[in-house]
Amino acid sequence: MSLDHVAIRVKDYPAAKAFYTTILAPLGSTMLNEPAPHVCGFGKDAPTFWISTCPEGNPGNIDTPTHVAFACKNSHEVDAWYDAAIKAGATCDGKPGIRAHYHPGYYGAFVLDADGHKIEAVTHTGVAK
Repeated sequence: MSLDHVAIRVKDYPAAKAFYTTILAPLGSTMLNEPAPHVCGFGKDAPTFWISTCPEGNPGNIDTPTHVAFACKNSHEVDAWYDAAIKAGATCDGKPGIRAHYHPGYYGAFVLDADGHKIEAVTHTGVAK
């Protein structure tokens, strides 16, 4: 098992962005993506660590749990993971499928665990044949 990416919520986005820019630089990571004014991703070749404020309408609340994404070899593995998660009692937060708004080969599935954490399985290889 390996992680694809992790996302955390922050109270003060500009301060957190500056903090992580500084502390991740010695590790060779930079801010690679800022798709919205309150969200950015850091990494070396691809964003693997994300920070954001909470969703619109509740920007000061950081009680929203963590988001963790597990890396999968292909879409079949994502599908199997999703089926196992639902069978184990997770709540669907996005059935398996292409998420082209991330990139054309992004195939993922999302669930919420019993504590409300957003858990994802993802492959960047599209739909397996």
